[in-house]
Amino acid sequence: MALMTDDIQEKLIKLLVDEGLVSREVIDRATKQSAKTNKPLLTVLEDIGEIDDELLTHAIAHVSGVPYVNLTASIIDQSILSLLPSDIAERFMAVPLAEVNNRLAVAMIDANNVQAVDYLTNRLQRPLKVFMASEAGVRHVLDQYKTDLSTVDEAAQATQAEAIQSSSDIKTIVQDSPISRALSTILEYAVKSRASDIHIEPLEKSLKIRCRVDGVLREVMQLPKSIEPALVSRIKILSELKIDEHRIPQDGQFAVKVADKEVDLRIAISPVVWGEQVVIRLLDKTGTSFELEQMGYAGRALRLIRQGIHRPNGMILTSGPTGSGKSTSLYALIKEIKDDTINIVTLEDPVEYKMEGVNQIQVNSDVGLTFANGLRSILRQDPDVVMVGEIRDNETANLAVQAALTGHLVFSTLHTNSAAGVLPRLLDMHIEPFLIASTVNTIIGQRLVRRIGPQHENYWSNPLETEMILSTVGHLLPKTKAEAAKISADLGYTDLPLAGQKSYRLVRGRDTANTPRGYSGRAGLFEVMEVTEEIQQLITARASSTEIQKKAIEQGMITMRQDGYLKALQGITTLEEVNRVTSDIA
Repeated sequence: MALMTDDIQEKLIKLLVDEGLVSREVIDRATKQSAKTNKPLLTVLEDIGEIDDELLTHAIAHVSGVPYVNLTASIIDQSILSLLPSDIAERFMAVPLAEVNNRLAVAMIDANNVQAVDYLTNRLQRPLKVFMASEAGVRHVLDQYKTDLSTVDEAAQATQAEAIQSSSDIKTIVQDSPISRALSTILEYAVKSRASDIHIEPLEKSLKIRCRVDGVLREVMQLPKSIEPALVSRIKILSELKIDEHRIPQDGQFAVKVADKEVDLRIAISPVVWGEQVVIRLLDKTGTSFELEQMGYAGRALRLIRQGIHRPNGMILTSGPTGSGKSTSLYALIKEIKDDTINIVTLEDPVEYKMEGVNQIQVNSDVGLTFANGLRSILRQDPDVVMVGEIRDNETANLAVQAALTGHLVFSTLHTNSAAGVLPRLLDMHIEPFLIASTVNTIIGQRLVRRIGPQHENYWSNPLETEMILSTVGHLLPKTKAEAAKISADLGYTDLPLAGQKSYRLVRGRDTANTPRGYSGRAGLFEVMEVTEEIQQLITARASSTEIQKKAIEQGMITMRQDGYLKALQGITTLEEVNRVTSDIA
């Protein structure tokens, strides 16, 4: 906290009381405690939880006549951070922000410290524009020094030089510290950026590094082409793959601890025209919630899925494209029913998350442990619930159906565009219609959309957006205020607007370094279809997915697009994002 004169402290207390942020009684009580403990008054106010540190810093800046900046969610460009060495930044608790009109903007905890400002001015050899920031904000930026990607470039140059001297000795190159540091820095950057995947892609003259954040790929940097063998070989060694094999794809995995987080890495290496492409899937063991509500299930969908998973037998299937969160949904469903009285066995490729109390089996086709063979073995282990990671072929589909017919509850996934598309897909796998109709209980269709970031603003929909809202969910919205509470409870979303409005309140995020295009994190869009008698009849008649979907909607199913629009009206995401993700479905 910044040092203050008695005069500034008096002004600050007056501001806090006048603005109603702290009562006079609290100030008096804190003053007595300050005298007893010999702690500064403002420190006491923070300790007793009467005022937030960020708000207090803003108030101090105001009475001091110093501009304030909130850094708690800011990402500073590495080229700016490099202007001030990290040791000096930590010593003075000062961080560079940006260059403005030939001056360097610097944020400090104690912006009134004239000696510190003079030292930094002389050290940087340029005039400064000083801002005041909280300790938490400054430390947030200081942490970013630890993920400086410039170290990757340095390691690349060092490795490049060694590669020129000894291009044949790959093992020597990959065991050297520079390339190890480069890989560690890339992994740390990806984890702190909340990336789900890292793509290392060889080009003709360079090596491109991209990260997938919130479902969208972003280019991070390009490295010299010459370090590709060293970097790829290093990854192969850690994954226990063959470093001398460059002709066929290889898959592997290993675990690392990055930024105090246990992260499992799934490695996929494929030969491409200009070398070997590496895709690394990051699975954060500590950062995944398996709570249905937190994932985005609500209202009718949540009630139907909970009803389905508590049946004694049958099939619960999730569908969607790659990366839509199907496996995460299955884990959440298993967590819901996990109990000491039932035996749950899973067959996965790979085991993405380890769950206590669940018997998880890793598929290994090299030794003959396929989904089909593993499922045969599972059924001899007296399971109550069986989870098959994916139904990929006719054999696995038949075994899953037989398991459901013989008294087991079966969970699995299929790659289809919608919930209704699952049923024709099973027909394509030569499963008899009457078997599908009698075993499949509930089907989940899902996609992932980007969430609006913490910094956002409200706005009213334009005529086109209003028309889209009314045509998509207008019939679902309450028509009067009297029925608003009942319909909101049914759909699982609070304070729904009325159907007859001329415009609707929407939310958009602010484009910042930490929230590109205003998004941060992801939420699920879901449609849950219960296989009723009418739908069973359609299956038996080999009806199309369009006919089945139409019937499900008639029976009250909320589609993924409708769920997305309801989430947009709740301020969770945007109409643009929902339209992007659901453009290929109704």
